[in-house]
Amino acid sequence: MTEKKKNLDSYIPFQLPSAEKYRIGIVVSEWNDHITDSLLQGAIEALLQHGILKENIVVKHVPGSFELPTGAAHLIKQTTLDGVICIGCIIQGETRHFEFIAHATAEGIIHLNLQQQVPVIFSVLTCDTMQQAEDRAGGKMGNKGVEGAISCLKMIAFDHE
Repeated sequence: MTEKKKNLDSYIPFQLPSAEKYRIGIVVSEWNDHITDSLLQGAIEALLQHGILKENIVVKHVPGSFELPTGAAHLIKQTTLDGVICIGCIIQGETRHFEFIAHATAEGIIHLNLQQQVPVIFSVLTCDTMQQAEDRAGGKMGNKGVEGAISCLKMIAFDHE
């Protein structure tokens, strides 16, 4: 049996409440910036489409995906936010470095979600090839930055139910 692929690019917009009063932080990895810039743009566009004011989107850059949890923690501590989106891109190389960075980044974001009062979204691509990353950063697989933004809005709405 085949399973239909589902992604949040094709969500139903009216299922989300107005987000005009929300304040969202986005922490973006500078590593693989041609990918993360596209993911960031997708996330910002999705947030704006749902009524978030541009001045209520706080974007901070960190060197790599490993630093995303630390950057998110600092952003939460320094600013009043309703949610944080962590955007990164980790590409498999010739060594096991990829596994360590991907695992540490995911664990750090999980830890923040359990500790903080705001949702912290894992919007980090973990791909085998650059082509896979490009396909997920506005290519044939959609833009996972959009999915990160929609996940963030859904989790904020969940917290406010």
